[in-house]
Amino acid sequence: MEHVIVERAFAEPVDLDALYKAAEAGRACYQLRRVTLLRSYLSPDGLRMICEYLAPDAESVREANERAGMPYERVWTARVFEVEPSV
Repeated sequence: MEHVIVERAFAEPVDLDALYKAAEAGRACYQLRRVTLLRSYLSPDGLRMICEYLAPDAESVREANERAGMPYERVWTARVFEVEPSV
């Protein structure tokens, strides 16, 4: 499985309730492609979002987002680097 990053941009500040409802409505699209949301980050102005998924590949995440009607700008795979805390 790959870590896949999705970059989203919104014309208006995102309504989190509406976004949650859309994601819930599209849940089967993600499950069918074995795509699991790990975490999301929303900018303070609500115009940009980064989502991290665990999935077979980036194309599976693209397809799931398109079928679920979730907007995105870019989708790409990433490697995770753990950073040791400095003392």
